[in-house]
Amino acid sequence: MARAKSEWAAKVFALVKSGNVSAAVAQIKVAPTVADLARLQGLLAALPATPAQKQLDKVVDEELALLAAPRLHRSP
Repeated sequence: MARAKSEWAAKVFALVKSGNVSAAVAQIKVAPTVADLARLQGLLAALPATPAQKQLDKVVDEELALLAAPRLHRSP
């Protein structure tokens, strides 16, 4: 049976859309998987460019780089 995709990205995206950027950044820093971060990055691409959006893009890129190292993967 196929595993359902995580709803984490959609929930963090809802935080961003509501304007709670600091909570979104905190959630991004404890992202469960690289795939979840990639899904969030795709959702964030649809938003207009703002200073907060640029900050979020930078945080997502940094966390993707950190999670790319196998020893830093977090267990589910």
